[in-house]
Amino acid sequence: MAARLKSRLPLAVLCALAVTAGALTYELHADPTAAQSPDPTARHTRLPSALTDGSGGSGGSGGAAGYRYDRLTGPDRTVVRDASGAVLATLTDGARTAVLIGPGRTFAEPRTTKATVATDSWVRLLPRPWKRGQEHAKWFADWLRTYRGSRAPDVFEISMQYVRGAEPKKNAKGVRYAGDASFGPLNPKGAHGRDLRLEQSDFYQYLGKPWTFPDTGTAAPQRARYGAVDCSGYVRLVYGYRSGYPLLGSDRKGAGLPRTANGMATVGPGVTVIANRRARPAELDALQPGDLVFFDIDRRTGRRLDHSGIYLGLDTDGHPRFISSREEGDGPTLGDAGGDSRLDGPGYYGKGLRSAKRL
Repeated sequence: MAARLKSRLPLAVLCALAVTAGALTYELHADPTAAQSPDPTARHTRLPSALTDGSGGSGGSGGAAGYRYDRLTGPDRTVVRDASGAVLATLTDGARTAVLIGPGRTFAEPRTTKATVATDSWVRLLPRPWKRGQEHAKWFADWLRTYRGSRAPDVFEISMQYVRGAEPKKNAKGVRYAGDASFGPLNPKGAHGRDLRLEQSDFYQYLGKPWTFPDTGTAAPQRARYGAVDCSGYVRLVYGYRSGYPLLGSDRKGAGLPRTANGMATVGPGVTVIANRRARPAELDALQPGDLVFFDIDRRTGRRLDHSGIYLGLDTDGHPRFISSREEGDGPTLGDAGGDSRLDGPGYYGKGLRSAKRL
């Protein structure tokens, strides 16, 4: 669902970036420690890094190339460290999402927010769900060797390839697979703040090509929806079409990512890291970069969760920030048009957050 415009909260900029208003900023820094720490005097929900938290775990050794593997709980996961003890990756039991530490990057969208996200987290998919003991498997040694320190596009970089002004990219067959995406066609009965744009634009609508799903068969795109993705369609575009996670055409339970936000949250695969208590979560500590976050922001949908996004981490003001495709922003955005893209505070999305899942 798209946001109905709410009051915006002022954001103090702690990191000045030389950017042009309206353009996406994306920087790669050679220093892997370039991610900035939040202001220790700011009042906000603090999220300890899932990649550096060594508490509550039991140490271990062995596995590929003499790495050290520590076990942590909440959720159960394995932290990979090098010989010096530095964290290399976090792997969650039952999930394919892995977070690796790599070169620092900064993501920004100055058209709609002064906040930026500086991070050294690189989010990638394992070829299979993680479970304890797989650190000794050849497939994992090969995967880690391939992606440790790799600058190949990850979930975060891919997600930014659809914001306002993003450069179009086409494959060898001439299909545009990246570039500025809209939320959906204009709603003839809509207005600003009231269903201005239509939903139901899945990733194949953006691509403008038919797609065959294992549960519902072949779906054909509509010309009016070319280049558009709604909130769940955007998640499926980033994690499914671009990153290789299996996709379903419905909200049936199965080996793939369901069609809607509610389906992903309730019957979709992955590990629940924040359970839906039908109220805003009291704690966000379990969140990790790349987690899917789900919201209840439209009273018309009852108890169904009606919006989804991808958690990016803390912004430079120390606030947990996400990216999603939204009606008011007319497509993917980490900015604050139509409501602050924050998981904390009294804003529209902060109050509407309900649950989170790790694919």
